Amino acid sequence: MSHSQRLAELQPWVECARSFSGWDHSSLDIRNLDGPLPWDYQAVARALASAASRVLDLGTGGGERFSEVAAGSHARFVATEEWGVNARVAGKRLSPAGIGLAWCSSLALPFAFRSFDLVLSRHEAIDPGEVDRVLAAGGTLLTQQVTPGSWPELRPFFPRMTVFPDHRTEYPAAFRAKGYTVDAREHGSRVAFGSLGDLVFILLTAPWTIPGFDPESDIEALLALETAHGTTSGIVLTEGHYLLSAVKPAPTAPGLATPATGRPSVNP
Repeated sequence: MSHSQRLAELQPWVECARSFSGWDHSSLDIRNLDGPLPWDYQAVARALASAASRVLDLGTGGGERFSEVAAGSHARFVATEEWGVNARVAGKRLSPAGIGLAWCSSLALPFAFRSFDLVLSRHEAIDPGEVDRVLAAGGTLLTQQVTPGSWPELRPFFPRMTVFPDHRTEYPAAFRAKGYTVDAREHGSRVAFGSLGDLVFILLTAPWTIPGFDPESDIEALLALETAHGTTSGIVLTEGHYLLSAVKPAPTAPGLATPATGRPSVNP
């Protein structure tokens, strides 16, 4: 089949990716061949939220997962999102549930000291100093991150693929230095993309993975990747995740655990 024919095959995924917002990939054929992760981030987040009074979600995307965490809880929930397109989507989804949204970077938070007793971050970069600043004494950070060496199979075909910083040592060390109790776990697995279109969709909606990625100009590399790593299960890549839980030292004097009042949320 010619390159032009394959590009025509990919066009539906390209068009969907160009109009995509939020962060719901449930319509794609992406399967973990080694089973689920040994932890359930959503379940852990919900359990922590049920016992919290003020909860912050960093980089909420379209708010899909955070709305599930908040469902049924009486805590005050606030989210951040930096990308304007997703901030608008998240605002529309979260506002009816009374969840505030700050349109800002997760690395420079517009909240007062000790504003929250639970900070969540699913795949969003964090600044341990900023998390510590807004987290009340006795509070918890829960974050799931993707390891920087994920999808190494792409790099031979896309040498410009981004080299992400490795925070697996930095994050735990930063919190331990502040006296936090830290638990960190890591897991690697094989992931199958059912078709080349599913992978193209992900690469287009996560443009930081391969800067300047374009299916038309990169078609030869895509087809070579498909030939090298295509199986009966799909295009198989390896990826890793790690889960970090950090609990701030409990207050040493009465009143320190009471969260301060945060600044007003910014709603797009």
